Amino acid sequence: MIEIEGLEVPGFHGALEVERRRGQRFVFDIQLTAHDAGVRSDKLADTVDYTEVVALIRDVSDQNRFNLIEALAASVADALIERFPISRARVRVRKPEVRLDAPVEFTAATVERTRR
Repeated sequence: MIEIEGLEVPGFHGALEVERRRGQRFVFDIQLTAHDAGVRSDKLADTVDYTEVVALIRDVSDQNRFNLIEALAASVADALIERFPISRARVRVRKPEVRLDAPVEFTAATVERTRR
């Protein structure tokens, strides 16, 4: 399992117009189930390059506008499955700058995709 925790990415997503206009930060927690080739060979070419994963997540956020963090998480998970040699992607998106009438640390949505 490959994990990236706490990746902060700015974006212009949200159900409210003010969120889409001002932008805010989103925090990604990623789990990828990769093939064992990299474990056996100890070569970067045989596994998933974290730098490329981060770049893909940033691209999905930069090139799209989502009303829901669920849709953002799903789009990232789909892109990860499509791009990398993985069998499973689990994407959690946290939204720390929540506009609710109650104090909360964050809201989050988690989406999991498996290769068919």
